[in-house]
Amino acid sequence: MPVYLIAQVKVTDDAWVPEYAAKTHEIVARHGGKYLSRSANITTIEGTPPDTTLIALVEFPSLDAAKAFATDPDYTPLGKARQAGSEGHFWVIDDTDAAGGIPYLPKG
Repeated sequence: MPVYLIAQVKVTDDAWVPEYAAKTHEIVARHGGKYLSRSANITTIEGTPPDTTLIALVEFPSLDAAKAFATDPDYTPLGKARQAGSEGHFWVIDDTDAAGGIPYLPKG
C-alpha cells in the first residue's frame, strides 16, 4: 500500500540546504520513493497560514520503505543537519479513506 511522507520545514539556518537538496532525492529513490512536490509555493485556502519555508510530499511504496529512508545511514547526517538548521515535522499517511465513502480508496 502506498504511503505519503509529508515534510513541513521552516528553515532557521540555510547552511544545510544545498547538500540536503542535492543528495536526499537519491536516497529517497533508493527506497522506492519519489518526490511529488518540494515546494515553497504554499497557498492557504482555509485556516491559519503555516509558519513554514517549504512542504515536501514524497510517495513511498510502503510504510516500511518510508521508515527505511528515514533511518538510512546515508540520510542520518543529512537529517541531523536539517534538524539543527530548521524546525519541522515529518508525517506519513496511507491512501485510505477514513470515512469509507470514496470507492477507489481502501477503507481506513
